[in-house]
Amino acid sequence: MKKYYVLVGEASGDMHASKLIKELLKINSKSQFRGFGGDLMASEGMLLTKHYRELAFMGFWEVIKNIVVILKNFKIAKNDILKFKPDVLILVDYPGFNMRMASFAKKYNIKVIYYITPQVWAWKQSRIKSLKRNVDLLIPILPFEKDFFKYHQLEAHFLGHPLLDELVGKKKNSLDTEKPIIALLPGSRRQEIKAMLPIMIEMVEVFKDYQFVIAGAPSIPTEFYRALTKDSNIPISTNKTYDLLSSARAAIITSGTATLEAAILRVPQVVCYKTSTFSYILGRLLVKLKYISLVNLISDSFVVEELIQSDCNKENLKNSLNKILKKKSKESMIKKYNLLIKKLGEKGATRRVAELISSR
Repeated sequence: MKKYYVLVGEASGDMHASKLIKELLKINSKSQFRGFGGDLMASEGMLLTKHYRELAFMGFWEVIKNIVVILKNFKIAKNDILKFKPDVLILVDYPGFNMRMASFAKKYNIKVIYYITPQVWAWKQSRIKSLKRNVDLLIPILPFEKDFFKYHQLEAHFLGHPLLDELVGKKKNSLDTEKPIIALLPGSRRQEIKAMLPIMIEMVEVFKDYQFVIAGAPSIPTEFYRALTKDSNIPISTNKTYDLLSSARAAIITSGTATLEAAILRVPQVVCYKTSTFSYILGRLLVKLKYISLVNLISDSFVVEELIQSDCNKENLKNSLNKILKKKSKESMIKKYNLLIKKLGEKGATRRVAELISSR
């Protein structure tokens, strides 16, 4: 019997970790799981110490404002790990928190596995030394990351992207609407939803021949969205993002995992991103990338429009949305999506990850 402590800090991590727990239990049904995560992980049998909705702070300024809470969460995690005495600590994304927990676990000779590795290729390459020192097994989910780590003398195992298991060949569950749908995906954290949703809903009055539908994040109450949509009666589809995307003619998406989900489902999209001025300026100084969306990063080319900060405005969004709703632009984007999907590997990634972890 193996004891696993799992640390997750957001909704996408909860989804991927829950699938991993399910596969690990298939290999050894007596395995025990405890940690920080969400409802999906709990439904697979993990004992939840802390829910990710209490952890999801986004941006430099937001982290500074919540530093007392974050430090308290570190203390809770450390004490709980020592109490549980796991054989393995599995870290899932969420690097600001998890990199420190890797260092802590190493001091107590706990094996550390990092699944969905930190995006050190984007910024904070100083973390590479810490990964070498504190992590026993690196499992990235982006195809170019294996070569990046190899260049830095680190072995990493790219076994495919887990989203392929969820989305490739997914049966369409069309939502019942009179008009064609444009999906709005403003993010999974309160800060980003507050920044992005008001801009997105400005399109409702421009594109009156379409039905706009908001993808509601599982950890965010409907009332929060309603406060931002004001008098609008835009439907909110909570925890049904894949069904919404598979029904949509197009989507407006806050940069993140959802951009890749839309690509795999072959939905034309416009990618948007806005944050506080302080966070944006600091980010520009630290992050040196040509693109911000996973679709463009993995493709290493311009596939989807990115409207960032001041460029994310009503006029630009209207023009970009108009463009992708045209048949020729849609067909061109889908051809590029098909090339991207090939780069992501084969289905069965989560099962292969579980087999690798259980063999160590």
